[in-house]
Amino acid sequence: MLSTDKITEIYYEVDEFFKAYSNVLQSHSIESDSTKKKRNRKSTLNASEVMTILILFHDSGFRCLKHYYIDYVKVHMQKEFPKTVSYNRFVELQKTVIVPLGIFLKSNRLGKCTGVSFIDSTPLRVSHIKREKQHKTFKNIATKGQCSIGWFMGFKLHLIINDKGEILDFLLTPANVDDRKPLKELNFHKRIFGKLFGDKGYISKDLFEQMFVDGVHLVTKIKKNMKNSMMLLADKIHLKKRALIETVNDELKNMCQVEHTRHRSFNNFIANMLAALITYSYFPKKPSINNINDIIDQNRLIA
Repeated sequence: MLSTDKITEIYYEVDEFFKAYSNVLQSHSIESDSTKKKRNRKSTLNASEVMTILILFHDSGFRCLKHYYIDYVKVHMQKEFPKTVSYNRFVELQKTVIVPLGIFLKSNRLGKCTGVSFIDSTPLRVSHIKREKQHKTFKNIATKGQCSIGWFMGFKLHLIINDKGEILDFLLTPANVDDRKPLKELNFHKRIFGKLFGDKGYISKDLFEQMFVDGVHLVTKIKKNMKNSMMLLADKIHLKKRALIETVNDELKNMCQVEHTRHRSFNNFIANMLAALITYSYFPKKPSINNINDIIDQNRLIA
């Protein structure tokens, strides 16, 4: 559990962001010509508090949001959140903060590129593959895909991280989308420079040339039936350190609960994913690798 000071720090950052977000939204909104009065009553639990509770949930150890909200927030966090609402009302309010959560993550909580980045995709299952025909919540939304451990139903979460374990960018696609397709879009890797290390699923001559023009050097392992090519020692070491992003995926799933099959709507699935990624960005200690100069003995190379 987080300390009271950390909770206050998170709420302060979220609240400051939401104030700026509301001002921008209000200044760019177009007024309706309708003469009908619209209800604009403020909620007892404001949007900043809803966002903060969603972020705190993913670091609480609880597996169920309902139990966390009813049994912990409303009982043990009355000092931090004195005006709580019913759980049904909280679920309704959860849908209204999806866009602010996404903008907050993109603008405030992503890391900075260091010139060494890693890319990978991980499956987000929304149902067991054997129940795909009877699943209703994500009907016509989730798709069937295949990963290294078999078939699954759901989506793919594509992540780019730096060598410090910080998330640089992310993208959600259907499960049947090729891993190389998101990289063909400049918006996904426009914040990346230097070298990007991926697995064999990212091998593509056209993609390599396209990204090289954009200032990104895509480095992957080669398949058994491919010709061997010369590679820098530093690149070989970084490829062996690619397990770093697998560790990040593992923490997102097992600690932040970015993946579970209890969703009852697509909106709540998106809110859960965004809140989990934000929670991970607040982790004080993330998986990382040492500087390449610390790994390679420069004196032995010169000798």
